[in-house]
Amino acid sequence: MISKFIDNKYDMKTFDLKISDGTVANATETFHADIGIKDGLITAIGKNLGKAKKVINADGKLVLPGGIEAHCHIEQESSSGIMTADDYYSGSVSAAFGGNTCLIPFAAQHRGQKLQNVLDVYHHRARPKSVIDYSFHLIISDPTDEVINIELPAIIDQGVTSFKVYMTYDKLIVDDSQMLKIMTAAKKLGALTMVHAENNAMINWMSEKLLNSSYKAPKYHALSHPRAAESEAINRAITLSTFIDTPILIVHVSTESGARIIAKARYDGHKVFGETCPQYMFLNAKNMDLPEMDGAQFCCSPPLRDKASQEEIWRCLQNGTFQVYSSDHAPYRFDETGKLHAGKKPTFTKIANGLPGIETRLPLLFSEGYLKKRITLNHFVALAATNVSKIYGLDHRKGSITEGKDADIAIWNPKLKKVITADDLHDNMEFTPYEGMEITGWPEIIIQRGNVVIEDNTLKATRGDGEFIHRKKIDCTGMPGRVAPELNSKHNFDVKFEF
Repeated sequence: MISKFIDNKYDMKTFDLKISDGTVANATETFHADIGIKDGLITAIGKNLGKAKKVINADGKLVLPGGIEAHCHIEQESSSGIMTADDYYSGSVSAAFGGNTCLIPFAAQHRGQKLQNVLDVYHHRARPKSVIDYSFHLIISDPTDEVINIELPAIIDQGVTSFKVYMTYDKLIVDDSQMLKIMTAAKKLGALTMVHAENNAMINWMSEKLLNSSYKAPKYHALSHPRAAESEAINRAITLSTFIDTPILIVHVSTESGARIIAKARYDGHKVFGETCPQYMFLNAKNMDLPEMDGAQFCCSPPLRDKASQEEIWRCLQNGTFQVYSSDHAPYRFDETGKLHAGKKPTFTKIANGLPGIETRLPLLFSEGYLKKRITLNHFVALAATNVSKIYGLDHRKGSITEGKDADIAIWNPKLKKVITADDLHDNMEFTPYEGMEITGWPEIIIQRGNVVIEDNTLKATRGDGEFIHRKKIDCTGMPGRVAPELNSKHNFDVKFEF
């Protein structure tokens, strides 16, 4: 909101940076104003703000909060031991060129590892390299009593207030009993549980049937992860979480049936959030029907669906079923270090899963969402930054252009036309699944805590400029929820359970 300033109120104050004459947009309003920045914070919004050491003229441009990429895999080993192609330098640089000023990758626990050791490793990887601010989600694959009761509370105290569990992948999967244990800990600690929801048995059954019938090419990956596997697992995850009334976020939803389960749970007042990704809006399974091994470049899980599913995912983004829109950037190169780690012609079950997209996430949505009037500019801002800042506990510092918050700003040229090519992107990949797509609108200037990170298509930041952001616990005010009657002492003969 624009402050009501008296003319020349700031004549005696010199800002470090002033952005003038831009159209400013937050998730709830759009207005024309100047922005004054001092000591890394937004300190004034209005007119006649006075002098500044540096002035950026944003006439004809859109001045938006810096994007927050909340689901990406950076310098992370998979359960098969494959390292993603981007480290925290290339990954953060690519994110910045795509309009982001903060990212939340995963710190992945593999079985037998202590959580603190895992977090220390990822701090060591990120701290000297990231050019933008960052936090972490924890991946929990080995929920022993010590992990849940001793290690996890200590991690949350360090500002890592969300963690992810998998309902599939043989080396990561947690069963229903373990999920309840993890979710109960989340409820006690005020944390958010993120879930990769796919039915592992259905996937293994389908994969075996396909392979036994000699259907081994990359495109058959799309059949091996049926829609029912996603919707069943989403329903089960939500049933478990609502049983004890703890917040849950279902990641990378690809099906209408899965989205409807989320929508119903939210309608019922449960603490349930949903996320989708660009690949389910801009790509489909036909992209995988390529000669030789080329289709491997489009293998991700959940897999690409059909065109009808694309439209349904768009609709669910428009109507608010999905509050989070993330890239799920999982960069595996099309060679022996990534997609083809198991050989030159592996079966679809041995292809590294994941697509790059950290730099193209926001430009795709801006061009095909906002400019084509599928969503408003304010909804774009909400999906780019604001919703994530609230859900993941960053809104005390980030997510909106507000006095007192970090001066994390992306200045967009809404008329700039580009053709996406791998050569023009800044990740450590040699391909992009969006190659050749023509889009309009791109972020031209990126500012992180008052410092220019990108300008004139040039990186101005250096390694280690990014800071770790200590996140707050999730706030589910307005989402009443309710525990199952069997857990409610008013309905269960006064049996009291500790949560």
